[in-house]
Amino acid sequence: MSVTSNTAAARVGAVRESGIDPRGPRLSAALTSVVLVGVLVAPSAVAVWLLAAQAAVFAVGTARGIQHTPYAWLFRTLVRPMLAAPAHFEDPAPPRFAQAVGLGFALVGLLGFAVGVLPVALVATGFALAAALLNAVFGFCLGCEIYLLLHRATAR
Repeated sequence: MSVTSNTAAARVGAVRESGIDPRGPRLSAALTSVVLVGVLVAPSAVAVWLLAAQAAVFAVGTARGIQHTPYAWLFRTLVRPMLAAPAHFEDPAPPRFAQAVGLGFALVGLLGFAVGVLPVALVATGFALAAALLNAVFGFCLGCEIYLLLHRATAR
């Protein structure tokens, strides 16, 4: 093996050790979608608590990594044991960035509720819901794609 092959193999091994099962974030996106739909249809007092809970999940995903969220625990505990091993592991950095984007929208939504500007709260929640649904339904992580674009742009 060449030096380049050894380096590439080391990177693959590192991602496998620290990588995440790509099916986990998709389940997380589905659960996030359910919570955010609840925010949009619930009375304002309930909606605020639901959005605050989702913001807390986003905050954990941002600070500690998506693999440490309650949704990831559900995936590891209830879903993953019933599945075959994943074909590959993914870098956790893009989903972590996506969690930060979701946290930003959730905080804007909470601010909208707090100051009594309901359209701001609902639009911010709607944007977060649209991104979560893209991931849950189509496996397209919008925040991950933004992360990759920013990473490519700053790598030059």
